[in-house]
This record gives sequence, C-alpha cells and structure tokens, in this order.
Amino acid sequence: MTDRSPADVDALSNTARDHLWMHFTRLSAYQSAPVPVITRGDGCYVWDSTGRRYLDGLSALFVVQTGHGRQELADAAAKQAAELAYFPIWSYAHPKAIELAARLADLAPGDLNRVFFTTGGSEAVESAWKLARSYFKRVGKPLKTKVISRAVAYHGSSMGALSITGIPPFKQDFEPLVPSTMRVPNTNYYRRPDENMTPEQFGVWAADRIAEQIEFEGPDTVAAVYLEPVQNAGGCFPPPPGYFQRVREICDRYDVLLVSDEVICAFGRLGEYFGADRYGYQPDIITVAKGLTSGYVPLGAMIASDRLAEPFLTGTNWFAHGITYGGHPVGSAVALANLDIMEREGLNRHVRDNSPLFRSYLEKLLDLPIVGDVRGDGYFFGIEMVKDKATKETFNADESERLLRGFLSQALFEAGLYCRADDRGDPVIQLAPPLTATETQFAEIEQILRSVLTEAQKLL
Repeated sequence: MTDRSPADVDALSNTARDHLWMHFTRLSAYQSAPVPVITRGDGCYVWDSTGRRYLDGLSALFVVQTGHGRQELADAAAKQAAELAYFPIWSYAHPKAIELAARLADLAPGDLNRVFFTTGGSEAVESAWKLARSYFKRVGKPLKTKVISRAVAYHGSSMGALSITGIPPFKQDFEPLVPSTMRVPNTNYYRRPDENMTPEQFGVWAADRIAEQIEFEGPDTVAAVYLEPVQNAGGCFPPPPGYFQRVREICDRYDVLLVSDEVICAFGRLGEYFGADRYGYQPDIITVAKGLTSGYVPLGAMIASDRLAEPFLTGTNWFAHGITYGGHPVGSAVALANLDIMEREGLNRHVRDNSPLFRSYLEKLLDLPIVGDVRGDGYFFGIEMVKDKATKETFNADESERLLRGFLSQALFEAGLYCRADDRGDPVIQLAPPLTATETQFAEIEQILRSVLTEAQKLL
C-alpha cells in the first residue's frame, strides 16, 4: 500500500519527466505517459508510487544479490558513516578498505591479490586497460596497447570502456573513441556458424578466433582480451566446454592479459564468488562492481595478479591513476556486510542447487512458437525470441521495435514482472532475480512470461 495521494503520485512522475534525465531512456516515451516511480523494495519484490508490487526479475540491474530491504546493510552504512564517512585511499588507507581488499584477495582465484577500488564497473574496466598498458611499458613492451573483446559484448559506458564494448549503436554518437580495440565472435551456440558443431568444437572455433586476431594485429601490439564468464548483451551466452581453458593457453602463448569482466557475473550470480571459479580458468585481472554491495552503495574494483603489481613495488614507479570515491568507507563497510550475508545464508550453494529448477521453469516456455532458445547459468538466463523456430529466423528492425518497445517491455511490467526485453543482438528477454529467489518466484516468472508472450504472438 502507499500513503501517497493520486496528486502526489502525478507530481512525482511529472517532476521526473521535467528534470530527471533517465539513463539509456527514450525521453520522448514519457511525454504522454507517466514515469514509473519505484519507492521501496523487500526481498524479491519492489513497489511503485501507487503501491503496486512487481517481481524484480533483474535484481534491479543485475545488482541486488541479497535482495531488497536488508536492514543489516543499511545499518552497516549508517554505522560507518557516523564513524568515518569519507577519506581517500590516495597514499592513505582506512580500516574497511583494508579489510575488504584482504577479503577479496582471499576469495579471488590464484594470485589475484591486489585490489584497486573504483566506484563502478566502467571505471573498473578502464582501470584494467590502464594497468595493462602501464604494466607492459614497465616490462619493456610499450607497443602492447590493444584490446580484443567479443561481438555484442557490453563493457561499460565511459569512453575507454565504451571503446571495448562491441555494440555499434551504443558507440556511434560518441565516436571517435579510444583506438586500438577490435572484436571477435562471441559464444552464442544457438547461432553457431555450423549446425553440426558440438559445443566442444564450437568452443575451440570461438577461442581460435582470438588467436587469429592476435596474429593479425601482431602479438607485440595486443595487451589484453576482455571476456565475461557469461556474456550479458545478446542474451546470456555461457562458454562452451573448454573455451576458457583454450583462451588461457592462447593468452599465455602471446603474453596477452586475460581480463575476466565480472561486473555482472561475480558474487553469486553464477553460484560462485567469481565466474572464473565457476568455469575453472585463471584470469590476470577480474573487474567487479554491482553485486559486491548488492547495490546498497556504489562500489567496484579491479583485482589484479601479483605479477602485474610487481613492477610498481620498487623505486619511483607508480600507477598514475585514482578515483575520488574508490574504496569509499561506507561502500567498503556495506560490501563486507553483504559478503557476510552471502556466506551466512549460503547463497552461492542456494544458486547452484536451484539453477536447474529455474532453468526448467523457463524451458517450459519452449512450447511457444515465439521462443527459440533458453540459455544461461546460475541465476542469469536469456530467452531468445524468433519469428520462425524451425529456421531460427529472427525479426527485422521494424518487427523488433514493435515487439520489444511497442509491446513486451510495457506489457511485462504491467503484468507485474520487471525484467529486460532487449535487442542488443537478437531479441531477448533477460532474467536475473535476487539470489534469494526460490521456486515461488520461478513459477511466477514463468506464468507472467507465458501470458505476455502468448499475447505477443498475436501481434506478429
């Protein structure tokens, strides 16, 4: 319920329309329609300013791992703010940043023991690129500056991170961007180049395109490869068996850094603290944000290997990079409390145990003609929609516009499900509920999707 009158609700929406520049939003969509205003959350649900409840099927933005309304996290923030609200970690330290850095180093795979804090994911991605360039200069390989990433992959919105991103429409308004980035195929097995490929063969093929690109550019010019454990944009592409192991071999062969971009995939989304652990590979750098604090306070990090830190430990060498709010005391305190909750409640195991059940509910939708593929892992799934299931024919641009923005996005929300209907790549619906979700939420998601997708078919 809400104590806001209809006039108050309208005033909030109107003020948002007039003054709040919403991110990645067509502002024209709200010239004649109210702006949805979300006012509170509890567990797997949020409520809007009219008092209506919605199932948060996206953890807000792949963020709220431990669920909404955690008083423990709010208390951790308040306690730290009262004790030390802010101090930079520029040549100084404070207890919570120290404690969190040590904890992340302990959780991270291998010798990833150096934690460089940021405010969010884009900053972590850019920090990794800057470290790669700076490191190679210090070890006598100054030409190694280029970055390889995958087609349709999203790595952030700041200029460097956007340059690494593989989604052309996101980049066009801001070009020219930072040079020396290039794309290789992603791991969309549903649209593999040869239908006869096994998953293992497809993994070899996709990994070898990275080696091919390194050779084409010149191994002495390539600094890093950026890969998400499960690629988000395009609709949750998990890695084929053996893919990351072969990529690791390729990176070692050419002395190229493997950056595991886990801004979405870390902290339980795939049932482990890090996606690299889920798929058994060793990165040189991991980038994180989002689920580190469950979104209660902004915080991100670049976690680097001892090898990469070594040149900066002697003489006058330094990593000439810093972010005002990186390692913020309040953010660090909340992150520690968030990790405590994950450990105490066994949320990684909860995700591992329940992921097959979540998948099974989504796979029920494969009986609908519009549903071509269900893919993903952990609590991170995508549903690809097709025009013809037999041929995998996708929708053209006009059809996709009508389907996604003209109908699905609004219809799903009105039906009580907040999720993402998107066409970065082929048209997909993405689902990533809080890690506390159970069969109750899985069944609710399936029922809403079935009802709305059945109606969507009638429009085609």
